[in-house]
Amino acid sequence: MQASDFDYDLPASLIAQRPPAERSGARMLVLDRGAGTWEDALFRDLPDRLGLGDCLVVNDSRVLAARLRGRRRPPAAAGPGGAAELLLLEPVPGTPPRWRALVRPGRKLPEGATVDVGGIEARILDRLGDGIRIVEFPGLDAAGVERLLAERGRVPLPPYIRREADGADRERYQTVFARRGGSVAAPTAGLHFDAAVLEAVRARGVAVAAITLHVGAGTFRPVAVRRVRDHRMHAERFDVSAQACAALRAAQRTIAVGTTAVRAIESAAARTEGPLGPARGKTDLFITPGHRFRATGGLLTNFHLPKSTLLMLVAAFAGTELVLEAYAHAVRKRYRFYSYGDCMLIV
Repeated sequence: MQASDFDYDLPASLIAQRPPAERSGARMLVLDRGAGTWEDALFRDLPDRLGLGDCLVVNDSRVLAARLRGRRRPPAAAGPGGAAELLLLEPVPGTPPRWRALVRPGRKLPEGATVDVGGIEARILDRLGDGIRIVEFPGLDAAGVERLLAERGRVPLPPYIRREADGADRERYQTVFARRGGSVAAPTAGLHFDAAVLEAVRARGVAVAAITLHVGAGTFRPVAVRRVRDHRMHAERFDVSAQACAALRAAQRTIAVGTTAVRAIESAAARTEGPLGPARGKTDLFITPGHRFRATGGLLTNFHLPKSTLLMLVAAFAGTELVLEAYAHAVRKRYRFYSYGDCMLIV
């Protein structure tokens, strides 16, 4: 299997740069795996396509406002240098607080350098590979880092959104069911839900089960190898609770809201024999065509980048040829693509 098998042409004009005026205002392409057909619909019609016995699985991870800007101070420098940026990924054990982070410009921030973020010092420690460093905040405790992010942090929008994050993104780049902070990118299929749609879903007797998978920076990492099997996934933290498992076991059909929900429940299924059981930890599960889905009966998902691991997961669930044909239809019909774009319901 080659990465090129998952390539397609997308005009740049179809990459959504801003969210729709209303959360539930997106278009929705409904793909029927069994019939090999699709139809154009609207996301707000989703409740009419669900019913008693269905269970929506949503990711309750919350995006951290984890992009910090400051001025770099190389080792032994007397004053601040040029601009620097830190993207905090996840905390690691240590006192004072330490985080895995991406830093820019990496070459000008060696070990021992510091970054001044509004009078707060961040010190560069170890290099971990893939551009990731350990960053320490010697003057703060964990609560102090949280305050720093709340006061000075910016939402880390994906690289294909060609603008700076603004105040509106702090709310719109979160799902309405976001509860547990830890992601550097939103589980974007969930961005379409608002309170009215959720109420309509529940009114039809549909269960809603929350799991957690904290999206890491690797979600935007391109598949740079020719053979898909040579790609290495970054591990992400996840938690599938006993309560969520009970809801999934009781359902006649489980519809995962987003590829992150799929990876979480399939990771839990892979760790248990027999009925689905709770699981937590880190997962580097790479779902490609040939994967046997044990916990996923349907999928609501946005449109993904060419040759991405997310597109490979969707192709694994619905078939590569059918998915690429549906994507070609979406391009012709000028659907909006990627994080702030339209969505696809696969049944």
